Amino acid sequence: MREAIIIDTDPGQDDAVALLLAFASTDRLDLRAITTVAGNVPVAQTTINALRIRDLGGADGVPVHAGAAGPLIFPLETAEFVCGPDGLAGTDLPEPRGAATPGHAVEAIIAICRAAPDDGITLCPLGPLTNLALAFRLAPDILPKVRRIVLMGGAIGLGNMTPAAEFNVHVDPHAAAIVLGCGRPIVMFGLGVTLQAIVGHEQVARIGALGTETGRAIHGMLTRPRPGGLGTAGHPMHDPCVIAFLIWPELFAGRDCFVEIETGAGPLRGRTTIDWNGRLKQPANAHVIGSVEAHALFERMIERLATLP
Repeated sequence: MREAIIIDTDPGQDDAVALLLAFASTDRLDLRAITTVAGNVPVAQTTINALRIRDLGGADGVPVHAGAAGPLIFPLETAEFVCGPDGLAGTDLPEPRGAATPGHAVEAIIAICRAAPDDGITLCPLGPLTNLALAFRLAPDILPKVRRIVLMGGAIGLGNMTPAAEFNVHVDPHAAAIVLGCGRPIVMFGLGVTLQAIVGHEQVARIGALGTETGRAIHGMLTRPRPGGLGTAGHPMHDPCVIAFLIWPELFAGRDCFVEIETGAGPLRGRTTIDWNGRLKQPANAHVIGSVEAHALFERMIERLATLP
């Protein structure tokens, strides 16, 4: 049976690859909607980007809903210094053919969940968790409908936005705290595992050689100059790990942990304290992924992406 999912996203290059992997995996995934949030760039641009990627992947039937324009409490901080002025530097994608579906992303999440059976929807947030937090606060009745939340965010060690924090959680730590406290099963992909998923030059070249629009766009994204690069030899595939886990869970390993979010405004803002060794004696609230078989992951990803236009 296919897993029904909603992808909540702020595209972003690696968000784009995650969406394309989902479009290439309709045998396993039933993508009910793409919801957008402010993060890498403001929400008007993340929505345009989601539509551009939908066009590229030939997924016209998937609705795109625009969502939260800023975090719950803090002013929005964006990441054009990494992903470029439009969030998709290197793709050369045209403007979208269509517009977003009417209705706010939070309303769409609530409606899709309410229409589902219990444990019927998997939520896949790839950006700040604002939309999910708002949905859970506005409509707590949807929580039993959520099978699991598979998210990219946090870090067991150093962050990539500040020394303490990974970008998605730093942008809206209050939303992250709400989601981590929601009581539903959570699978967490932090920097500790996603920085193991570095796509190498040979694999990037193979993607470019696919001879498709998708291959050319991904190749452009993964070979562009990266101002503010974070010391990695290739391009980290943070967000595709979320979708890959749904398709190939056997490539990943982790453990159940208690995770606490620092919501203060100081230098620890957005820190995810991950109790990997159980020292705090608190009940686990997330399954934290710690390792990935990166070579197998990219071999399988390339095979899937080759099926797209």
